[in-house]
Formats: sequence, C-alpha cells, structure tokens
Amino acid sequence: MKAQDMLVERINNLCKEKGLSYYTLSYRSAVPLTTLMHIIDKTTINPGIITICKICDGLDITVKDFFDAPEFDGLEQED
Repeated sequence: MKAQDMLVERINNLCKEKGLSYYTLSYRSAVPLTTLMHIIDKTTINPGIITICKICDGLDITVKDFFDAPEFDGLEQED
C-alpha cells in the first residue's frame, strides 16, 4: 500500500472513530474543505506537514499519535 493510501485510510478511520464528517474536520482544523477533499480523493499527492499538523489539531491528536498507527506498519520510503 502506498503512503498516500495509508494517509487517507488513517484520516478516514479517525473520522469514523471520532464521529466526524469531513466538513466538521475541515472546520475544526482550519483546513479548507476542498483541500481536505483533494487529500481524500488523492488529487493532492503530497500534502504538506503544516496541513497534516492542522488536520491532527482538528482530530485532537498529536502528529506522533497520527503516524503511530497500524495503518502505517510496514511503510517504506518511496522513490
């Protein structure tokens, strides 16, 4: 699984776990809904760390907690 797929899976799982819609996550994180949707639909290939940090703020978790998850087990650096 590609890192991009893992990222989307993690966001989806956290939204389900916390009962958040993409709209609510967008509002809470101050990430525009279009930006969030481009990450989810993989139009945005490499979202920036600032965007990921804002999403984590909206999810009320740390960046460490975001990436310390089974979704990222076996992640290898891509060329």
